[in-house]
Amino acid sequence: MILRSLECRFLTIALCDAAEPWQLGSQDAATPMMQGIIDLHHDIFFFLILILVFVSRMLVRALWHFNEQTNPIPQRIVHGTTIEIIRTIFPSVILLFIAIPSFALLYSMDRVLVDPAITIKAIGHQWYRIKFGGRRALTQPYEYSDYNSSDEQSLTFDSYTIPEDDPELGQSRLLEVDNRVVVPAKTHQRMIVTPADVPHSWAVPSLGVKCDAVPGCSNLTSISVQRGVYYGQCSEICGTNHAFMPIVVEAVTLKDYADWVSNQLILQTN
Repeated sequence: MILRSLECRFLTIALCDAAEPWQLGSQDAATPMMQGIIDLHHDIFFFLILILVFVSRMLVRALWHFNEQTNPIPQRIVHGTTIEIIRTIFPSVILLFIAIPSFALLYSMDRVLVDPAITIKAIGHQWYRIKFGGRRALTQPYEYSDYNSSDEQSLTFDSYTIPEDDPELGQSRLLEVDNRVVVPAKTHQRMIVTPADVPHSWAVPSLGVKCDAVPGCSNLTSISVQRGVYYGQCSEICGTNHAFMPIVVEAVTLKDYADWVSNQLILQTN
């Protein structure tokens, strides 16, 4: 009976992308942007392996052949035109193969290329008193700008970290929050990131997003979430409780998103 109860509870937990113990590679890509980052990493790593093998072979061959015992009288070679041309052109070609895809990826990450369906504003705050812990913690207030018709009707909420001694079954330690950022799946969203005090950084590895929040300005990025729940953290040292500033993004169907927006507007209006 206990096993069946636990099984039912585990089946209700949504799939999530978070860091795993002893993980070496990147998290699973949830956006085309992150998939492009992983592909570029693999391509560059291929060139690094070739360079490592080539340079290692040259070093071993030089140590083996050119030493005092095998070659007591060294040759005096001042210039080698052929080898100098090769060692200049070959690295340039490698850099060209790396630069072309990296420039395209950087451009797509820096610009909102598609008209977004919704706009979300993330505001980093340093010191807030958490409502159920009694201790100070950091928070990320969020504002859904498309639904702010007036001062009386707006869709804003604070996102606090769940304390270590109060997690529910299936929640990740120091990564879960009380209010998730809910977005419609398979649509384009525009993120506006800005701080209210000190520098912050809104980062979610699975989405391929790391947008710095610089005091005095608003930075812009875009995401297109495909599925599931994704975890991130503030990636800028912003205070003594910097480690307690998680980010959770949940992608739901368009119908569930519309129901969530309606419930949030009703709760905040009342």
